[in-house]
Amino acid sequence: MAKIPTNSGKGWSKQEIKEMRTLIQGNTPTRIIGLKMGRTPAAIKSQASREKMSLKPTNQSPYGAKKTGSASR
Repeated sequence: MAKIPTNSGKGWSKQEIKEMRTLIQGNTPTRIIGLKMGRTPAAIKSQASREKMSLKPTNQSPYGAKKTGSASR
């Protein structure tokens, strides 16, 4: 049987929303945010959407692109 998160079904306080915003800005993965806050990843995604927060990492190159530099051959 799956473990139910501690805050499952409870409302969101302003402090929790502020904590979630801080974790998102630190590029914390959704699953880890859920574990830290006692919520499911689906609950984190849903609340982030309601608060118009993006869960996309901000410091990673899209599509696995690597930085270009001078390659010596």
